[in-house]
Amino acid sequence: MYVPTHFAPDDRDVQQLLTHHGAADLVTHGPEGLEATMLPFVHDPVRGVLLGHLARTNDHWKRADGRPGLVIVRGPDSYVSPSWYASKAEHGRVVPTWNYVTAHVHGTVTVHDDVVWIEDVVRRLTDLHEAGRPAPWRVEDAPERYFRGQLRAIVGVEVRIERVEAKFKLSQNRPAADIDGVVDGLYSVGDARGAEAVAAHRP
Repeated sequence: MYVPTHFAPDDRDVQQLLTHHGAADLVTHGPEGLEATMLPFVHDPVRGVLLGHLARTNDHWKRADGRPGLVIVRGPDSYVSPSWYASKAEHGRVVPTWNYVTAHVHGTVTVHDDVVWIEDVVRRLTDLHEAGRPAPWRVEDAPERYFRGQLRAIVGVEVRIERVEAKFKLSQNRPAADIDGVVDGLYSVGDARGAEAVAAHRP
């Protein structure tokens, strides 16, 4: 990944992204070439792994087991209009760009077909994404027989983290007045998440 110095995040930012991302793309290379599946992962920093699950009917897991994998994790991303820059009125030498937050997690993929292992991951994913909701859904809210049937329909996926490349491109290379314009512009189009990311990472 190409990461100019001003877009290089610190370790704390990377850990935050791995802990609080949405779904990510698992990419592997098999006999028929590149293959990708989008799925949610939970980050286990103690073990240094990403944990998730795939539908049993998705044969990707059969080709991914034991192979190198790439997990593409994303944070907020936003189109940035040059009309938001104060520099536009000063000299006009501005162009559109795209802000984004991403991490490429490299590691070896291991498939788990043990129901106890899979249930633990399902519970961890559920707790992660239900946290903070007024009435969080719990596994116990589903009928036991139904839940057990759902577990049999998936397989677990573990990616042991060997290397992480991350880039937080959030207008840090722009003058302060331009950054102010980007924050205001993103708020004006309803992109609060993108605006907050830019504000939080300004130099």
